This record gives sequence, C-alpha cells and structure tokens, in this order.
Amino acid sequence: MFNQREAIDRREAPPPPKEAAAEKVDGYPQTQPQVELRLPAEIDWDRLDKWRFFVLGAGLFSAVSTALYPAVVLKTRLQVAPPPPAHAASGPPSAAAAATAILRSEGPLAFYRGFATSLAGTVPARALYMGALEATRSAVGPAALALGAPEPVASAAAGAAAGLAAAVAAQVVWTPVDVISQRLMVQGNPCPASRYRGGLDAFRKIMAADGLRGLYRGFGMSILTYAPSNAVWWATYSLSQKTIWSGVGCYLCEYGVGVQEIDAGEGDSSLQPGYKTVMVVQGVSAAMAGGASALVTMPLDTIKTRMQVMDGEGEPITVGRTVRRLIKEGGWGACYRGLGPRWASMSLSATTMITTYEFLKRLSAKGHESSLPWQRRIDDANR
Repeated sequence: MFNQREAIDRREAPPPPKEAAAEKVDGYPQTQPQVELRLPAEIDWDRLDKWRFFVLGAGLFSAVSTALYPAVVLKTRLQVAPPPPAHAASGPPSAAAAATAILRSEGPLAFYRGFATSLAGTVPARALYMGALEATRSAVGPAALALGAPEPVASAAAGAAAGLAAAVAAQVVWTPVDVISQRLMVQGNPCPASRYRGGLDAFRKIMAADGLRGLYRGFGMSILTYAPSNAVWWATYSLSQKTIWSGVGCYLCEYGVGVQEIDAGEGDSSLQPGYKTVMVVQGVSAAMAGGASALVTMPLDTIKTRMQVMDGEGEPITVGRTVRRLIKEGGWGACYRGLGPRWASMSLSATTMITTYEFLKRLSAKGHESSLPWQRRIDDANR
C-alpha cells in the first residue's frame, strides 16, 4: 500500500507517455484501456428490399456503364487489331495512338458503337449478378464460420464463391449481348456497305449464319474468364479492406482523423469511422482488386474476345486455334494487348461500381436505414 507522500508524488508527477504499454500498481502490471474501432457490417441479403435494390441498381449501374464504355471499346479494338506488316519498324499501336486514330477517322460517337445493345443487356445481367452474389455470400460466409474457419478466411471464401456464382449467372444473359455489342464495336464508320446496321441486324445475321450457337460463341471462355476474375476480385476486395483497416485503423484511433466517438454504454466509448472514410477505404480496396483481377485474367479475356469477334477463315473457331493464331501474330505478349485500357477500365469501374453498390445496398436496406450498422471491431492492441 502506498503511503500518503507517495500518493501525492504520483498525483503531481506528469502523466506517463502514450508509448508506455503498462504500469505497475501494487506490484501488478495494469494495461491501458483499449480503444475500439467499430467497422461497418455487411447488409446481408435478408435485410435488403429486393424491389428497391434491383430498380435502383438498374439506374445506377446504367449510368456507370455509360461513363466507362469508351474504355471497353478501345480495349476491344486493340485485342482484335491486325498484326503490323512484317516490314513495319514498330509493333501494335498504343492505346493513345489507337484512341487518336478512332477519333480522327470515325469521330467520338465511335466510342459508343454497340452501346444500346450493351445497355439493353446490362439490366437483366446485373439483376442476375447481384442476386446470385448476395444470396451466395450470405450463405457461404456463415457456413464457413460454422465450420471453424477464421473470419478473414471465411470472408474471402464467401467473396470468391459469390463472385463465381454471380459470373456464371450473369453470363447466361451477357454472352449473347457481348457477342453482338463487340461485333458492333470493331466495325468502321457506318455506311451502306457495313456488315451490321445495328444490334437487331447483327442478331438476325448471326442467327441466320450460326444459329443460337453463334450467339453463345465463346460462352465457355467467358465463364473461364469472368468466373476466376470475379472470384479473384471479391476475394482480393475483402482481404484488401481488412488489410487497410488493420493499418489505417491504428492511425484513426491515434489521431482521431475521420472518426467520431460513440457511447458504448456503461461508461465505455468507441470510435466509429465516418461514411466518407468508409467510402475511401472501399474505393481503394476496389481499385486494388480490379488491378489484380485485370492482370490475372487478361490473356483469357483476349482469347475470349477474339473468339467472339473474329472469323475462323473457313475453320472451326476453337480455343487452341485462337491461341496459336494469337501467338503467331505477336508471341505471348499479344495476349496482353489492351492491358492498359482494361486495367484502367477495371480499376475505375471497380472503384465506381463498389462505392455505388455499397451506397445502393444502404439505400435498399429494409427500414430505410440512414446509417450503417456497426458490429465488427479492431482492437488498438494491434498498434
């Protein structure tokens, strides 16, 4: 027991520095109180107003697709560009050179060729995608936790499984739309001799030439492209968020930047990041996930695009022939043609889409919640 003089000395002494992890009282170490950062919980499938979710989603994602469509056109043009002549000193055109050439020869509307067809397919494809995504994620996450998986592993597994299911569901609608819109993208300036005069004309001619099989050309490659892409994207997005929060969370707790203190009851309090802070973390995580997904799946996307757009010159169009022809034109590097526009498109699209998607889920939550629920915590002990 301290005597009175020791107690006075302790009261008059300056407070211990923040770096001190513990102090001894009566010979026993006493740790400092922990500061908690409460992170937003997922708004799961059961808590969504489905009608509002799909109607608002159709409008929001159509607007996003409109803004990002030119990058998709440029990427597609680069992927199917003919090889340069053997005597040419330079290789295939760069993205900037290709964009300049399109503007000069065809005008700015060329960057929206096939957009009406693409937009018409976006609404049902997105509805299938979002439904499969949320339903699968809400089922797999709790199941993984029940099997004893750590929370980060369960979250990543749920994201990967949800991405796979969403991609497969969406491709049932999206592959025919993709075949038609991409054929329109690569056409030159419209004129009477153009191969297709629009989406409906392309649909009729493809059906007349190849039947339903023509509309689903490259369906297998689409699944092989988008299923891994979505699995990588959602798993990376989940892990990126956790990694960023584990580092940024310490900074927010230390300096109180972008957070507000909330009463946790019984005299305790915790910190809650503001909505803008949450959106920034989500956007950065989405950009990281989009870049990783673009890099991993670029060769598959190039092969899929060429199968859907280019003619077989009298031979059946198969994956093997497409790959051999591509490598003959430019080696393995030809598989990464258009990587710059696709990387930019997927990163920008991912950032825009995920912030829009999270905002959409918040608007669509039952009860019209005006703020996010808060349940997961990060202890300041990680500092």
